[in-house]
Amino acid sequence: MTGILYGVGLGPGDPDLITRRAARLIEQAEVVAYPSLAGGDSLARSIAADLIAPDAREIRMDVPMTRDRAPAQAAYDAGADAIAAELGAGRDVVCLCEGDPFLYGSFMYLFARLRGRFEVEIVPGVTSVTACAARAAMPLAARDEVVTILPGPLPDDALRRHLRAADTLVVMKVGRHLRRLRMLLSEEGLSGTYIERATLGAERVLPLSEAPDDAPYFSMILITKGADPWL
Repeated sequence: MTGILYGVGLGPGDPDLITRRAARLIEQAEVVAYPSLAGGDSLARSIAADLIAPDAREIRMDVPMTRDRAPAQAAYDAGADAIAAELGAGRDVVCLCEGDPFLYGSFMYLFARLRGRFEVEIVPGVTSVTACAARAAMPLAARDEVVTILPGPLPDDALRRHLRAADTLVVMKVGRHLRRLRMLLSEEGLSGTYIERATLGAERVLPLSEAPDDAPYFSMILITKGADPWL
C-alpha cells in the first residue's frame, strides 16, 4: 500500500481562511511538504504553522525565484523524489500551497510529476482573486458578465486584446510590472483598484493611480467595467 498525496490549499494568508478539511489534514499529517524561497522562509508553512504536529516530518523545497526555469524545475524534481519516497513507504503526505493548488499554485508542478504513480487528492483553498475582491469590496461578476484573469508579465499586445474583451479584469503577478501595467490601462481608458498582501498584516487597498511603482509579488489589480448590476 502506498500513501496518498494531498495538495492542500491554505488560502491567501490569513490562517482563519484555512478550510476545516485542510486544517484537519494538516493536524493529522505525519509528513508535511511545502515550498520556500531558496534560503528564505516559507509563507505556506507560516500560514499553517500552528496546525503542524511537533513530530511531523517536513519536506522543504527551496525554489529559486529566477527567470531561468531550470533551477526551479530541479527543486521540484528533488521535492517530488522526497515525497515519492514517503508515499512509497506507505505514508500520506500533505503538501501545503498558498491560495488554491490549481490556480497558479506551485503544487501543480509536483502533481505533474507524481499523479501517474500515486493517488492524489486536491483540497481547494480560498483564492487570492476572491480574497482581494472581498477586501476591496468589489463584486466580480453578475448575470452574464465575463471575468478574465491575466498574468501581469504578458506582452502588451496580448494584454490589450484581453482587456478589451472582458467585463471584469483581474491582473495577477503584478510586482515589477506595475508601472507598465498602469500606463497600459490608462491608455485603454481604464482605472482600477490595487491590492497587495490581501488578508495579511501589511495589506493595502488603493486606487491604482496611488499604487507604488515598486509593488510586491503578492499584489493584484481589479478592474470592473460595468455599472452595478443591482441598481
